[in-house]
Amino acid sequence: MQLNKFLVGAVGGATAVVALGGLGTYLLSGTESTSELDHYSTAEVDGHKALAARIVEGRTQSKYHPLPWVGRKVTDVSCPTGLKAVAGASVTCVGRTGDGKSVTIPVSVVKATDSSVTWKFER
Repeated sequence: MQLNKFLVGAVGGATAVVALGGLGTYLLSGTESTSELDHYSTAEVDGHKALAARIVEGRTQSKYHPLPWVGRKVTDVSCPTGLKAVAGASVTCVGRTGDGKSVTIPVSVVKATDSSVTWKFER
């Protein structure tokens, strides 16, 4: 009888750990970001308000590899221009993997307002 209770408890505990790990992975592995458009983060691209390239580069590099089992670690992320604050606008950034290989990172705008831009990148 006690062995059955132990097994039920062990299986229940393992299930809870797996569920929390899955939720944590989901929350930390997101590729979408909303950034404010203020005088520190705003640039101009082709006459449009844009999110400065340095902001896109830094946020992409930090979110590209949030957990060891999600994505590859990249460094030296660079974007050719800022990201226009226009829904559907896109830019392709480039980074380096740990073994020095180049990786392209497509970035696109999901939603834009006068004061913020929601954008995502592809892993």
